[in-house]
Amino acid sequence: MSSSVQLFRDQKYHELKRQCIQQRRLFEDPEFPASDESLFYQSALPRKVEWKRPKDLCEDPHLFVNGISSHDLHQGTLGNCWFVAACSCLALRETLWQQVIPDFNEQEWDPKNPEKYAGIFRFRFWCFGEWTEVVVDDLLPTMDEKLIYCHSNVKNEFWSALLEKAYAKLAGSYEALDGGSAADAIVDFTGAVAESIDLVQGKYGEIISEQMKLFEDLLKVHKRGGLISCSITASSGSTNEVETEMGLVVGHAYSVTAIRKLRLGERLIFSFKAEKLFMIRLRNPWGKREWNGAWSDNSEEWKKVSKSESKSLGLTLENDGEFWMTFEDWCKNFTDVDICRIVNTSYFSIHKTWEKKMMHGAWAKNSEPLLNRSGGCFDNNETFLQNPQ
Repeated sequence: MSSSVQLFRDQKYHELKRQCIQQRRLFEDPEFPASDESLFYQSALPRKVEWKRPKDLCEDPHLFVNGISSHDLHQGTLGNCWFVAACSCLALRETLWQQVIPDFNEQEWDPKNPEKYAGIFRFRFWCFGEWTEVVVDDLLPTMDEKLIYCHSNVKNEFWSALLEKAYAKLAGSYEALDGGSAADAIVDFTGAVAESIDLVQGKYGEIISEQMKLFEDLLKVHKRGGLISCSITASSGSTNEVETEMGLVVGHAYSVTAIRKLRLGERLIFSFKAEKLFMIRLRNPWGKREWNGAWSDNSEEWKKVSKSESKSLGLTLENDGEFWMTFEDWCKNFTDVDICRIVNTSYFSIHKTWEKKMMHGAWAKNSEPLLNRSGGCFDNNETFLQNPQ
């Protein structure tokens, strides 16, 4: 893999790190400076931002504290729930996040050898069909000594803030991450193949046979290491980030963290009038605000389930943004799901179901404008086909 990694802005991590250690200074990235143009291109922030290194924000900084998990991510003041939801999905899969955060042990702070620390990190994203390595310094935007964007719920854990900085650098600025699709970020993290399903159009909330087919499909994707996120599209005239009566947030990306068929014991079959329950677990990137319907954390349903059964489901009844719901309720309440399948084309795989073909192309500007064909936006019906890129 290392041979085919492209270097973003031609910055060589090991070389830059070595220079900093020799000169006994911490890295400051000239390509993504600690200044306003890295924060925004249009709407300035209401107050002055101070760029601080992790060691200025806490005693004992680390990339990871007690490993990596979906709970290490809390969305800040930026509208990038889509990116945070994608990170929550990523954190569930060791093989995937270790591609995005290469040699994570070697990048970790080493309290025994502080002189080896150079304030430089690297991350990899899948861009235009190849892995691209992005280098960043560890100066992070803060107000009142607190990170203003993505941060962990543990004060001295920084992988999510640094990963977000690298992604913002690739996009041009933090503001460029405002609004987007979780599927796009997951593709950038994995090289997966993304597919979007409209749950309303497909009538998945109404037709039980379709619902069951979708459940089996999502269960298979999840078992094979794929990543799934979902959202509720705002109906025309309504606004995003409004909460529904059931506690779900409109226009907000949730990550799917588990899918289970729950076989019920005799006692429960009687209570629920079913032998199996089809369940799905979601996480809100805010780390709080949960579904409050059936099977929500404090609902009647869980009171009927034994301790051992809730333990096997991994049930935590905390306001941590993660919650269970039945698949039927999920189909009725959400409107869109993004499925990202990790394409397994290995000859040694038992489950090989995909063939891989890659094609590279580019839209070049033609001297005859009518021959420009990259496509644009339907807002400009007359000319959208002639949009040069």
